[in-house]
Amino acid sequence: MGYVIGIDLGTSAVKALLVDRSGRVCGEASRPYPLLQERAGYNEQDPEQWVSATIEALRELIRNSGAFPEQVEGISFSGQMHGLVLLDENGKTLRNAILWNDTRTTAQCRQIEATLGDRLLATARNRALEGFTLPKLLWVKQHEPELYSRAKTFLLPKDYLRFRLTGQIASEYSDAAGTLLLDVASKNWSAEIASACGIDLAICPPLVESHAKAGTLLPEIARETGLSPGSPVFAGGADNACGAIGAGILAEGDSMCSIGTSGVVLSCTADGSSDYNGKLHLFNHAKENAYYAMGVTLAAGYSLQWFKETFAPDVSFGDLLKSLDESEPGARGLLFAPYLVGERTPHADANIRAGFIGIDAAHRLPHFVRAVVEGITFSLKESLDLLEAAGHRIRSLVSIGGGAKSDSWLQIQADLFDCEIVKLDNEQGPAMGAAMLAAYGCGWFPTLAACAETFVARGGVFRPRREFADHYARLYGIYRRIYANTREMNDALSEFRA
Repeated sequence: MGYVIGIDLGTSAVKALLVDRSGRVCGEASRPYPLLQERAGYNEQDPEQWVSATIEALRELIRNSGAFPEQVEGISFSGQMHGLVLLDENGKTLRNAILWNDTRTTAQCRQIEATLGDRLLATARNRALEGFTLPKLLWVKQHEPELYSRAKTFLLPKDYLRFRLTGQIASEYSDAAGTLLLDVASKNWSAEIASACGIDLAICPPLVESHAKAGTLLPEIARETGLSPGSPVFAGGADNACGAIGAGILAEGDSMCSIGTSGVVLSCTADGSSDYNGKLHLFNHAKENAYYAMGVTLAAGYSLQWFKETFAPDVSFGDLLKSLDESEPGARGLLFAPYLVGERTPHADANIRAGFIGIDAAHRLPHFVRAVVEGITFSLKESLDLLEAAGHRIRSLVSIGGGAKSDSWLQIQADLFDCEIVKLDNEQGPAMGAAMLAAYGCGWFPTLAACAETFVARGGVFRPRREFADHYARLYGIYRRIYANTREMNDALSEFRA
């Protein structure tokens, strides 16, 4: 019996899956790590905690699964995008990682736009947004110049984790596309962007395909985890790309909704030169020679987590989601805008903040829960509308992540999106996509598509109910007015958040 391991380095925890040749999950383990928030808008993590948490998760995975170390034929990774890890000439981290949801870099984004103009979109295929890696590099260069002067290379989070497990430095195209330093169509680091921004291109790691072998497990890591030294390690992919692979989103027009800490709606495409005028992201897929267009809600599942921790700390997530059925669609006229940490699509705005609209004395906890869930879903519908306006023909969406763990939320997606929602029987998110990259990389399958035929099992289908779809269409028109009508107030309030 042979196995592969998929490791997903998330924002709040690392998850490791042990998967056999039939795609069956034979074991899983996870470990959390904290978010460091020194001040408003700052979000960092200690990369060493990623490493220790991963080693602990792998040790538990091997110990509890009963698998023999030599049966593990490949290991690969998925990871949170955009985070900046800076290494010195000895491969040591110079500071905490600055994460994707850190919003301190507005000034650097404006600098990038002023310097490059239309060339940024033409090359990187994405606008300068606070979450991306290049603005973080410039922030460190400007605010921590002595530290920056010692930087030999930068890595993205899962690439740093792989480096610590193998000793080899590399990145791959799906994660590199989220830095603003990659020429997305030609799949090369952009000398033009780097030079214009005063970044030495030598700081960029070498690039490989996501399924490429990127090293072998170091002896000391093997000893700590119970794995075999020399186990093949494959490059892996960005979390959204791996989530798409794990959901079988590999062909033109295949589309997905993923609700994790953030939320995305994405659609696969073979065209790396598509121009979305900055309204949507265009990234390289972890499948070779493929791309995907994507819209992002920054605080999707995070909105529900925040609500629970703040207003219902003694209620489980399961019970919160069960309460969805205790409130009718529209939550009796209560709307929620999920802008807790700013927003990405369609409003690239670091200052906008969340709000409940229409609170009534008759509203109870189930109404607020329903409003939060519907607000997250309304926000994702704005991305879906942009994809369809850009020519993507979306007849159905595969739903993964936290939003797929509740049949009630899946039905809300079907009604609100007004399209079919497909549930997976074996949904494991990006960790499964990482495992599939390992399976493909070590030669179990001739293509990722062939791997998906074995590994991905589609289950139930949720179809829109006409009366509820019409009801949501009316509410959606009101929801879309919230941003414009609260933007100035949130701009004014921003000075009080520091």
